[in-house]
Amino acid sequence: MRLSESTVGRLSEAMAARLSEPQWVPVRSLLPADTPRQFGENIEHTQMLSRIDARLPPILVHRATMRVIDGMHRLGAAVLRGDELIEVCFFDGTEHEAFVLGVQTNVAHGLPLSLADRSRAAERIIASEPGWSDRAIAAAVGLGARTVGNIRRRLRIQSDSEVRARTGRDGRVRPLDSTEGRLRAAHIIRERPDASLREVARESGVSPSTVRDVRRRVQRGEDPVPSPRHRRNAEAARPPAPPLEGQDLAAMLQGLQNDPALRFSDSGRQLLRWIFSRAIRADERLDVIEKVPPHCTYIIANVARACADEWLRLADRLGDGDTPPN
Repeated sequence: MRLSESTVGRLSEAMAARLSEPQWVPVRSLLPADTPRQFGENIEHTQMLSRIDARLPPILVHRATMRVIDGMHRLGAAVLRGDELIEVCFFDGTEHEAFVLGVQTNVAHGLPLSLADRSRAAERIIASEPGWSDRAIAAAVGLGARTVGNIRRRLRIQSDSEVRARTGRDGRVRPLDSTEGRLRAAHIIRERPDASLREVARESGVSPSTVRDVRRRVQRGEDPVPSPRHRRNAEAARPPAPPLEGQDLAAMLQGLQNDPALRFSDSGRQLLRWIFSRAIRADERLDVIEKVPPHCTYIIANVARACADEWLRLADRLGDGDTPPN
């Protein structure tokens, strides 16, 4: 049995490549997880898993320390059943990477981390990896980038003058202050006006979109570096971050579908059917748009808005998973 698609889908390719094939190891050879859970493992969830006859997914274990990365509830269930062996996928990496991997997998499936747990995980990652971007950390811990930014400002681990660049979700390193890069790009553009955007971007260390802006400024005879006021206005006018991508939605739905607490109970299966019948993916939305008769567009648009409002009310009641609704 391999890891679920939703679990692997949430991991970076680099981390996923360092997972071993599943193998059976003695239960007593494993150590507790380095977890951000404030209140430890949930004994009721462990007991529920111990009563499931179906084969559960393998747990993740850090090979160097034999600490559980993901699967403490499954390990606890094995202990309750008196199992001597448990199926394991080993991860080869640093202890910090193992911690991040554990947070990622717990965000994707199983008993979710609370808001406080995820915030604490973000604090730890910020402290150990101040060069990671807010979006990269947010993707790892299941928080919004704005929330991570607020946590970073509250902690004041390092000022932006000490961290000159941050690594984004795509692995690319981007400078926090692009002044030097803009000046280099302007010099290259003046010396070689026919150079492509990507060529200038590669040599100056800024993005192609920044090079495009610098080129326009140079052509207009303006300073290639915008004033702080102009930069603030541009940031204020920037559109909000896009919603979760279809791939992320698919991973979350698959994670819910693989959750034993939902799969192996009548109420859980009813909830899954309810969610899957109402979750709309990007490709489905585009397909529906093409089929709507012109005279029905405003009615269906209002129906969509009404449904969206109900989803938002549901999200508000559920919150961020910190406490169950009343």
